[in-house]
Amino acid sequence: MNSRKPRGSGRTPAVGKRGGPFQERDFQRQIGARKGAGRKGGPRRRDEPTPDFYDEAPRSRHTRRGKGAGAARAAEQNLGRIHHEDGERLQKVMAAAGVASRRVCEDLIAEGRVEVDGVIVTEPGLRVDPKTSVIRVDGISVQTDVAKQYLVFNKPRGVISTMVDPDGRPSIATYLKSGQEHLFHVGRLDNDTEGLLVLTNDGELANRLLHPSYEVPKTYLVQVKGPLPKGVSNQLRAGVELEDGPAKVDSFKLVDSTPGHVLVEVVLHSGKNRIVRRMFDAVGHPVERLVRVKIGPILLGDQKQGSVRVMNAQELGHLKAMVGL
Repeated sequence: MNSRKPRGSGRTPAVGKRGGPFQERDFQRQIGARKGAGRKGGPRRRDEPTPDFYDEAPRSRHTRRGKGAGAARAAEQNLGRIHHEDGERLQKVMAAAGVASRRVCEDLIAEGRVEVDGVIVTEPGLRVDPKTSVIRVDGISVQTDVAKQYLVFNKPRGVISTMVDPDGRPSIATYLKSGQEHLFHVGRLDNDTEGLLVLTNDGELANRLLHPSYEVPKTYLVQVKGPLPKGVSNQLRAGVELEDGPAKVDSFKLVDSTPGHVLVEVVLHSGKNRIVRRMFDAVGHPVERLVRVKIGPILLGDQKQGSVRVMNAQELGHLKAMVGL
């Protein structure tokens, strides 16, 4: 099987020359760094909470006590239904899931910002079952099942959106580590389209992300030949007729231009096959280069082409909330 990896964004000629297409740095400037990458004082620590998920509160002091004490306190608060005597402490489970440090998790619990199985908990001595307990922080679910995996893949041009290609062409599996081949991709990108793909073994999340009723927005950077008439944006917002029915973008924004080329950002929630390319063909401006940069709250940012990263707890929590999980 041919496992050769394609060369980044492909065979676009005359990059950077007058009248030529945009350079890679032009796309990267529009994609932008992931949230927190340019944070003053360096990258955020693993145990430091992200502001839009929860805010770090003044730290309180909690004494450590045994299982029996935790059960007694749970009984006092009528939490017997959600307390698992043989389970793990709630703050330990939250810290292991990447929410924050154990001490910060204790503060979140004490402030009443954590709920277990629909019940608000203020007692850090509560013990839970990581496999069955549903934990939420500020209404955002916390992933505690370590068997489930959630990855973000930046697909290069020329890679087939399948785990294994019978013809030996480069596929998603070419870029995965041993033991990750059981994951499946949520949706597809055609051979010439680059950008964000979510990989997971969580079937319920994948089904909801693909189901049209949830209308998960997807953001693309599109390079076409310029100049681009003003009427094109109005046409795409109003909708164009395709062979499988009408289609329209949710938003259209001109982000950059060079002599002979235009770079635009479009957002749409349709998951139809090659929908962006077909829409631009319908208005007479075929796509030269197409990169998906965002799915819901998941941003491609400065992630290198061909790389795979683990989705962080905040991203996953917001993604699940978007589809009602």
